[in-house]
Amino acid sequence: MSTGFDLIIFDCDGVLVDSEIIAADVESKLLTEAGYPIGAEEMGERFAGMTWRNILLQIEREASIPLSATLLDKSEKILDVRLANEVKAIPGIPLALSRLDMPRCICSNSSSERLDMMLGKVGLKQLFAPHIYSAKDLGPDRAKPKPDIFLYGAEQFDMPPSQVIVVEDSVHGVHAARAAGMRVIGFTGASHTYPSHADRLTDAGAETVIARMADLPGVVAALAEWDGVF
Repeated sequence: MSTGFDLIIFDCDGVLVDSEIIAADVESKLLTEAGYPIGAEEMGERFAGMTWRNILLQIEREASIPLSATLLDKSEKILDVRLANEVKAIPGIPLALSRLDMPRCICSNSSSERLDMMLGKVGLKQLFAPHIYSAKDLGPDRAKPKPDIFLYGAEQFDMPPSQVIVVEDSVHGVHAARAAGMRVIGFTGASHTYPSHADRLTDAGAETVIARMADLPGVVAALAEWDGVF
């Protein structure tokens, strides 16, 4: 299916792999043990798309609770084990990609090592490699909601942001894509979705929201016929 866009960028966690629910479970348990009671559902709603470091910094500012720096490493080690054992692909990715006649890449806040592990485990790596990019590789403090990783992805294809469509599941990711000057489709088909998820993605700047990857090619084609209002 040919579209009017020149590049489609996918977030990874919560868009290609169903990992956000696992991260929310691990992080909520660690925060509760550290004196900040929070459930996995609230973690997903409030912090999906943010790095663990930025989550800790935000909670420290909000609650004036000093959170041990050891939580950074502890979470990463536990989460890597859980993801290696439990992560699954979002259904319908290969079919959707086969119907999108355009270049594609991944732009994620996750580390390159974790992206390699997750995408390899679920069999999606070969559908994107070598165009798999991590904000961590750009340097410190370059993660979403900053637009840097999306701009970097577009630069690898020499594409202007206005010709790029992004698929994102988080408010922070939508903000990053919009700040990059790109159009956005929200996605709510992962296990960490919540009742107001679609509304929040739309409020953040997503032009439309889908819950099934099967709908992606048709929606991309429809948006290409419409210049948008943002």
